[in-house]
Amino acid sequence: MTQISDKPFHKSLGAATLLLRGPRRFWRHEFLPLLANLQVAIALLLVIAFFSIAGTVIEQGQSWDYYQEHYPEHPALFGFLTAQVLVAMGLDRVYSSWWYLTLLMLLAASLMACTWTRQMPMLRVARRWFYYQKPESIAKLPLHWAITQDTDSGIESLGQILRQRQFQVFCQEGRLYARRGLVGRIGPILVHVSLLLILAGAVWGATTGFLTQALVASGETFQLAQVLERGPWARIPQNWQVRVNRFWIEYSPSGAVEQFYSDLSVVDRQGQELKRETIQVNRPLRFDGVTFYQANWDLAAVKFTLNQSPVLQLPLTKLRSPQNGSQVWGTWIPTKTDLSAGVSLITPDMQGTFLIYDEAGQLQHTTHLGEGITINGITLTLREVVGATGLQIKSDPGVPLVYLGFALLMAGVVMSYVSYSQVWALTLNGVLHVGGKTNRAAVHFAEELGAIAETIPAAAPGTPIAHP
Repeated sequence: MTQISDKPFHKSLGAATLLLRGPRRFWRHEFLPLLANLQVAIALLLVIAFFSIAGTVIEQGQSWDYYQEHYPEHPALFGFLTAQVLVAMGLDRVYSSWWYLTLLMLLAASLMACTWTRQMPMLRVARRWFYYQKPESIAKLPLHWAITQDTDSGIESLGQILRQRQFQVFCQEGRLYARRGLVGRIGPILVHVSLLLILAGAVWGATTGFLTQALVASGETFQLAQVLERGPWARIPQNWQVRVNRFWIEYSPSGAVEQFYSDLSVVDRQGQELKRETIQVNRPLRFDGVTFYQANWDLAAVKFTLNQSPVLQLPLTKLRSPQNGSQVWGTWIPTKTDLSAGVSLITPDMQGTFLIYDEAGQLQHTTHLGEGITINGITLTLREVVGATGLQIKSDPGVPLVYLGFALLMAGVVMSYVSYSQVWALTLNGVLHVGGKTNRAAVHFAEELGAIAETIPAAAPGTPIAHP
């Protein structure tokens, strides 16, 4: 008769018994150790790192047409990654997807469990101090010496030397305990706290922040209405607007773009200016938790007059030059009131140079702002090129938490490198027994403790019983 092992049954029965005895007991004996497991934390980190890399490689927040163009079904990237799969998995918005935020919260739970079950008990043990009662206990330490003495002043001398070396010393009736570097035990806890703050900031920013873009011509006012990405608890400000007072570009002598600027004003609903600032790349405007970055630019329109007419305005369209494929802007200007004739106007930038083409596509004139040219009996004068600023608008309330977390992380890493060292001493029958241990820089600590032992008055030279 075949005997079936009952070990899996007993294991399942044990877990079920714990669960029946109460959720608190199950949490403490089963779930909490699982969360605090190092392998679990490493696995979560690897999964988060993988999807973070995917979110960096795959363009985020683009339109469906964009993904269809770049991730077609035939041929599919890697044989399976198409636009439909990408969007269905949420890879177009990795950092705000529910499963990515869940991974972050699981990692945070693992860090808290590790801190509570491992780091905190280690700190509590490190804060306790106790004396060894027997020389045999000191002899079991990694470093220990026995020094024969004529007097009982060795403990006091050792205590004074240790205090000079920044040890915290406790003495009582011929016994001594000293420690140094308790901050080294606090460092790992601070690292965990900093990581929790970074994760909390990431989750908070993803659930309460938003991201959008705007292309606004000079002189126009816009309000945050259409948002590309937003968290479920995001607050979109509606009690103020932004006016683009002016947009301009600085060019180098060779004609290349050096920098572009936007003069922005935040105004309330009555038109009162609340804040005004000129922004440029890497120098944004911040107001009410919203940051306006200078991200792009465009040409929106051209202003001109025909003879003595008022200033007219026509929009410019972005084109590609047929000669070299460079980017230009153009429009068509009528030269007759019935729109039966006109010219094409082309400009490559905001520096005020224009090319005039006839209906046959032949270049007729090259002109500049303020110059009047006669076309079909009409004097055309170009007055101004209206630029448009491209703004990236972002609200991320979690950023302060992330910055605080990184600051604490740096402090915690530095603190973690501080050695935690302990020294015990015991006087018995005219012999001073000294021993110690440390968690880092063992060779340096052995040299330091040996030098300390040699300075203690002795009837005969102290002989090391053991050394590292």
